[in-house]
Amino acid sequence: MTKVETRLEILDVTLRDGEQTRGVSFSTSEKLNIAKFLLQKLNVDRVEIASARVSKGELETVQKIMEWAATEQLTERIEILGFVDGNKTVDWIKDSGAKVLNLLTKGSLHHLEKQLGKTPKEFFTDVSFVIEYAIKSGLKINVYLEDWSNGFRNSPDYVKSLVEHLSKEHIERIFLPDTLGVLSPEETFQGVDSLIQKYPDIHFEFHGHNDYDLSVANSLQAIRAGVKGLHASINGLGERAGNTPLEALVTTIHDKSNSKTNINEIAITEASRLVEVFSGKRISANRPIVGEDVFTQTAGVHADGDKKGIYTQILFYRKDLVGKEVTR
Repeated sequence: MTKVETRLEILDVTLRDGEQTRGVSFSTSEKLNIAKFLLQKLNVDRVEIASARVSKGELETVQKIMEWAATEQLTERIEILGFVDGNKTVDWIKDSGAKVLNLLTKGSLHHLEKQLGKTPKEFFTDVSFVIEYAIKSGLKINVYLEDWSNGFRNSPDYVKSLVEHLSKEHIERIFLPDTLGVLSPEETFQGVDSLIQKYPDIHFEFHGHNDYDLSVANSLQAIRAGVKGLHASINGLGERAGNTPLEALVTTIHDKSNSKTNINEIAITEASRLVEVFSGKRISANRPIVGEDVFTQTAGVHADGDKKGIYTQILFYRKDLVGKEVTR
């Protein structure tokens, strides 16, 4: 029986999570240029470009990006991270001109009790207030479950009660972050599957971090479990070991799964170089997909195989894959 092909949404977080990389701070013009490239050339579905209430400069940057987006009818593809803080985040987003709030909630009981000192009931009331105020303000809402990966392992009843509460709210998507990059592929599948089996109509997305170098593998297992979207950053920018690298994630999805994305593969290398220059973070020559050396061969036995045409089906020979040419 032929499997039905699924098309996944990709949320690029380079300009928000990626900017949390040590030593990285994008200027307004750099953020605008990256946002334009991601949406119009790379064709990511959505971009998360900032955290609310960070600074006056960040507000002005978002305003400039939103002014441009309005001229291109792209406003609903641009998202802002916000917080459970009464009306403060929503008012900030309204001032910025943005239309989509990605609300950061506590996805583990440990985070809730240690950081906020609140009960689940108190917190759910606070969450509902922000959602209702955002809707009245004309915003669409997605919800992050911060530290979800530890939450479903250590406080599963809390996670279930939070998702049950959110299932009754007027939100678009629920994001499942492996905030500290602690999951294995098997754990990722189990955690995602347990929610999708119970809430098949909710649009879940997986947000990976790469602390064990497993974020792409974990994302594949999230796909297997049924997520409808994935989060990634160009060159894997992000705190600690970074977020899921978009270049590796997308090519792996296209080549190794029964799913597809809307990403324009031919623009991947250019996107990587653009972010490399603006971030000041050099990528290694052997970095998969976009490194300088990954489409080269020097070993004699490989050169012989090349001449005899025995490598034509491997990644190395997809010359059109990411906008690079093979060097021999």
